[in-house]
Amino acid sequence: MLSRAATLWMLATAGACAADPPQPPAAVGPSSFFGLLQVVLALLLVLGAIVAFAWFVRRLGPGRGAAGGLLKVVGGVMVGPKERLVVVEVADTWLIVGVGASSVNLLHSMPRPATADVPTEQSFASLIGQARKPRTPEA
Repeated sequence: MLSRAATLWMLATAGACAADPPQPPAAVGPSSFFGLLQVVLALLLVLGAIVAFAWFVRRLGPGRGAAGGLLKVVGGVMVGPKERLVVVEVADTWLIVGVGASSVNLLHSMPRPATADVPTEQSFASLIGQARKPRTPEA
């Protein structure tokens, strides 16, 4: 009995599907253009909000203006995979700070040298230039 009911149901639905002619594709009209325009404008609004928020955070976020330009990183060197030594200038004092994965420790402090040999972009460029020069074997 169940198989007869299933057969009748399949015949009924097959006839209903065959009776409907295929519909032509919907024409592109002004309403679809305005819908697309609305989506594009909403996307631009969201992207603009993201850019404005990023600018606002960079401009007024933490770390900006907190020290008032009193702190300056003079240099640093990696001493391990997660450890660094950093020389920080505060007013006329140099602080040598050990920076680890979970702590920052003051290692030494000293007055700023009168002739501080702080690397600049020009000296870095000259060092790169010297490194690129071919070396002649010494006799």
